[in-house]
Amino acid sequence: MLYIVSTPIGNLGDITHRAVEVLKSADLIACEDTRRTRVLCDHYGITAPLTSYYAYNQKVKGERLIAALKEGKQVALVSDSGTPGISDPGARLIRQAFDAGIEVVVVPGPTALVAALSLSGLPTHRFVFEGFLPVKSGARRRRLEALKSFEGTVVLYESPHRLAKTVDDILHVLGNRPLAVARELTKKFEEVWRGEALSFRRLCLHRPPRGEYVLVIGAVPPQNGEKA
Repeated sequence: MLYIVSTPIGNLGDITHRAVEVLKSADLIACEDTRRTRVLCDHYGITAPLTSYYAYNQKVKGERLIAALKEGKQVALVSDSGTPGISDPGARLIRQAFDAGIEVVVVPGPTALVAALSLSGLPTHRFVFEGFLPVKSGARRRRLEALKSFEGTVVLYESPHRLAKTVDDILHVLGNRPLAVARELTKKFEEVWRGEALSFRRLCLHRPPRGEYVLVIGAVPPQNGEKA
């Protein structure tokens, strides 16, 4: 059986009892970075062996993990933080397990996109999650163009060194939309900024971005005479 186990996005206390029990009983824990997962395991007395599973070894490791599952091993899949399969390589292993006829069970828990969305103050009844946009500006703008007419909230992940450029592209394609930016959620330096895209871009000029970011972009503003 393959367990999809959600782990804290920052604060180690944000893990379910069930997740800890599953990790303790697993024959093997597949994780992006064994060093980061070891911190969590040590904190909760989890002694199951760890094996790395990340973007650059997922083909080889995926085959080995599927073989272990077919042998009857209990494998727990975790990401560095949050829910596996959400903007991380775990999605491939999950598909492989389904294709191989292996039972897959989810142990739900934290995910940065939902935490940021709930903190944003923006409408949550309709939203789309885009994960990380393309690295190159041209491709990034084309992706944003496809979202231009979406009548809901857009959630993105972004790294600190691309944050300012991504906001530039948001302004260029989507305009000065309502924006909430969450940084280092549940960690010591958690911060949530709310306002408009242009104001946040100006802020970036004075405060170099640090940490991992979630951007929550408001819907296209209603035209004159339209109801919000």
